[in-house]
Amino acid sequence: MSTMRFGFALPPQIKVFGAFFVYSFCMGSIFPRLPAIQEAMGVGEGALGLALIGSAIGTLISLTFAGRFVEAIGYRRVLLTAIPLLSVLYALASWAQTPLMFFFLLLPVGLTIGCIEIIINVEADRVEHAIGRRIMSRAHAFWSLGFFTAGIVGSFVAQAGIEVHIHLMIMIPFVILATMLVLGQFQPAPHRAGGSTDDAPRFARPTTTVMALVAVCISAMLMEGAGIDWSAIYMRNIFDATPFWAGLAVATVAGSQGVARFFADGFVERYSPVLVARVLLTVLGLGVLLTFFAPAAWVAYLGFALIGIGSSALFPLAMSAAAQQTDRPAAVNVAALAQFSFTAFLLGPPLLGYIGEHFGIQWVFGVGFPLVLLGFATAHVLSPRPMGKTVTA
Repeated sequence: MSTMRFGFALPPQIKVFGAFFVYSFCMGSIFPRLPAIQEAMGVGEGALGLALIGSAIGTLISLTFAGRFVEAIGYRRVLLTAIPLLSVLYALASWAQTPLMFFFLLLPVGLTIGCIEIIINVEADRVEHAIGRRIMSRAHAFWSLGFFTAGIVGSFVAQAGIEVHIHLMIMIPFVILATMLVLGQFQPAPHRAGGSTDDAPRFARPTTTVMALVAVCISAMLMEGAGIDWSAIYMRNIFDATPFWAGLAVATVAGSQGVARFFADGFVERYSPVLVARVLLTVLGLGVLLTFFAPAAWVAYLGFALIGIGSSALFPLAMSAAAQQTDRPAAVNVAALAQFSFTAFLLGPPLLGYIGEHFGIQWVFGVGFPLVLLGFATAHVLSPRPMGKTVTA
């Protein structure tokens, strides 16, 4: 007897795009509501930032240790459980009365996010290999578009005066339905043929080149996170924005980033990675300056849009360059870059809350400009490696 499966029979790459979209739509629902959560707890940006670290710590733990657990349970079973579970955990976290309670309720959120990240990124890589076309940047474009959609919905819901925990509880059945429709017939793609089956290193030692690659993308990682975490609070504090216009700032960052990611691969293939990186860093730097000095709300939104565009492809470019290094196996260099960059992406933006509380919320973005200059100075390390002798393991 065959078991009944829900959902649509979709091509594998469409399932990957759908997984990125549904996951980020679920994840992005809370960020337009952070001003309301902050007001309900009656705390400053510093305390809120420390509370948000709960999710970051949970994600880092999960990314480091959950690989074997996910493999043992199975990608399908974990993914179909984890995405709806994430919506439940966010709804529970929204009831927190204190930053400490918020921190502890966000820990399981981060653990769940890490499991989902492992599955969908590995699946995107395997499908990319199986169909013979690059889809990774486009998959992450759907992640940004899911966040954009969540930002728009959250803005309207906030403006309607619906309390944040009611909003996130209503999201649960929608996320469950979307997961079943898009991923109900999900089956993991096969492993890459001829790929290594060895475990990736748990902690990879960075080399000088890897640290230079971190320097290239650190501003993008930090400013993308800052745009997600703090743009709504920035608009409320600086321009006294209503809930709708505050939440729209989150959508602006994610939407512009998603559009840029759709076209990123074509530009990288047509022009050199170094040129593309320096153009993106220039756009990112301009966005940071506009946001920092914004004399009017529309200038701030333009700055957020440029931050989204500028941060769109720097990390994938750095990952490609790390994989091309010949001093040691590609997986080790990729792991080292990912660990350092993701740590900055997850821990940096919440910690920026202290800077925002003590120096002004605009400094959350102002601190990114020196990092943009650092990336510009080190972008030459993205040059493709010349074909030649490789180190024999």
